[in-house]
Amino acid sequence: MKKILIIYFVFLAVSMSIYSQPKTSDISTRPAAFSRMGFGARGIGMGNAMSAVNTGNLVSYYNPAVSAYQENNYFQAGYSFLTLDRSLNFLNFTKKFSFYSKDGSTIRSSAGLSLGIINSGVSKIDGRDNEGNQSGELSTSENQYFLSFANRFSERLSIGVAVKFYYYKLYEDIHSSTVGLDIGALYKISEKFNAAFVIKDLNSKYKWDTSPIYGQDGSITTDKFPLLKTFALSYCDKNIGILADAEIEFSNYSSNIFRIGTEYNIYEGLFLRAGIDNINLSNKDYPVKPSAGFSYYTKVAGLYAGVDYAYQIEQYASGSRHIIGLNIIF
Repeated sequence: MKKILIIYFVFLAVSMSIYSQPKTSDISTRPAAFSRMGFGARGIGMGNAMSAVNTGNLVSYYNPAVSAYQENNYFQAGYSFLTLDRSLNFLNFTKKFSFYSKDGSTIRSSAGLSLGIINSGVSKIDGRDNEGNQSGELSTSENQYFLSFANRFSERLSIGVAVKFYYYKLYEDIHSSTVGLDIGALYKISEKFNAAFVIKDLNSKYKWDTSPIYGQDGSITTDKFPLLKTFALSYCDKNIGILADAEIEFSNYSSNIFRIGTEYNIYEGLFLRAGIDNINLSNKDYPVKPSAGFSYYTKVAGLYAGVDYAYQIEQYASGSRHIIGLNIIF
């Protein structure tokens, strides 16, 4: 009887330990994770809840339809301070096009163009040979290049399409590339409310061939990117300087991510931000990512220039993320 009780309690303890383990999310193991971290200090500072935002400085990363609302030419450069020898950098240019009638009055329809780069990588990787001896430092590099075009079909509706080219250099002769599409729409419900819908990474996938290293023992594999579908709603009251966005993102890898972000124009040229990213409604063990930041703009040499900063908590790293950006409006 005593032996049976011991076996029972051991079985119970093992079962409870297995049950209490945090659930994993399949999307965490999918390719191009760097491209899902966000874009720039403004977006990350608002918890990456930007899909229905059509005011301020815009980038098609979140929704290719929003570039049609850019009021001036806009250039952005961003740099991230990350732990574990990782890098994440941003470049973006957005331009709005307006069409005029013969008498000089502006036609309602307008268009926008946005192009940019996300660069990421890991450096200072300790390389070892088969006997464990150091063979030098290794590094990886992964990049996304995007070009989008958006058109306002009316005062309320805009639709945009983005073409994205990914290139991943993993190791020596092992590299892969792919082309994918984003499609987005933004609808102005009223002067203060917007709704948006975005589909990301249509047809994106990496194809790997390891035969350059392993020869006949090499193999060819394909890694498909998560297909992301986002529904968003934003509120903007310019009279009091408040902007807010809430959205939910569904993937084909059983993740349902909720995000929320706010921005407050405290006085002319100064903006404060806060947000929460990665609220996985289908997995309570998924770590959320709170963030905060600010921007300050002023005129410099005839140009309107600004500095962005964002701070985001990263639970499984030795430190948090710090993102800085430089913006020029002309």
